[in-house]
Amino acid sequence: MSGHSKWHNIQARKSVQDAKRGRLFTKLTKELIIAARNGGGNPDTNSRLRNAIEKAKSLGMPMDNIKKAIMRGTGELPGVSYEEYTYEAYGPGGTAFIIKISTDNKNRTIAELRKIFSNYGGGLAENGAVSWNFETKGQIELEDTQGLSFDDLFMVIAEVEAEDLKEEDGAFTVYTAAQDLDKVQTALEEKGFKIKESGLVMIPKNLVKVTGDDAIRVVKLSDELENHDDVQDYFTNYDIDEEELKEIAEKIGS
Repeated sequence: MSGHSKWHNIQARKSVQDAKRGRLFTKLTKELIIAARNGGGNPDTNSRLRNAIEKAKSLGMPMDNIKKAIMRGTGELPGVSYEEYTYEAYGPGGTAFIIKISTDNKNRTIAELRKIFSNYGGGLAENGAVSWNFETKGQIELEDTQGLSFDDLFMVIAEVEAEDLKEEDGAFTVYTAAQDLDKVQTALEEKGFKIKESGLVMIPKNLVKVTGDDAIRVVKLSDELENHDDVQDYFTNYDIDEEELKEIAEKIGS
């Protein structure tokens, strides 16, 4: 499992108490705008927008805000124009990062990312420098399993031509080929499964074990990326022992 997944899960457990509402809604708004701009304002025919709406609703974003963001994306309302970019970087201890951003000022965001990575002994890299170690997959987090066991659920995801099923802390995640994400999601929804969240992710082919000071630096770096307004998502290949990760998280949160 990638470091991002572990750290993101720890952050998610405390998000209701700790997340800054304004920053969270800013990221959700950007995703809604871009999804509507790229695929239209109808969630029935735009799976990215549908997923963004469901995520925004689940995190308490008012429907009026959601509707206005969609209208800004379709051009029905004026608003800031955001562009998407992907950057690669090296982190502490030889770790690798892929960062996806949405910004209205590319130069500003690049400068801020350079500073963040430099602070923790890393730096931005050229395109292709680390992406070779990642594979793009579709990821679908299920809201529930309809009471099915892991084995029975695995039969279902095989039937809809998904590639894999994983369970962590009682949560079930379906993995698909990148090009099959929409098809598999639609098939699961037709079978009555509720989707918590879905999208394309980049899974590392090889993990880098980090401990001690490197582990602390890489977690602090991940924390800054999580909290940056322009960072929509990031993927990394660090591997930290679960207990050590929890201890670091507690120290950072104290």
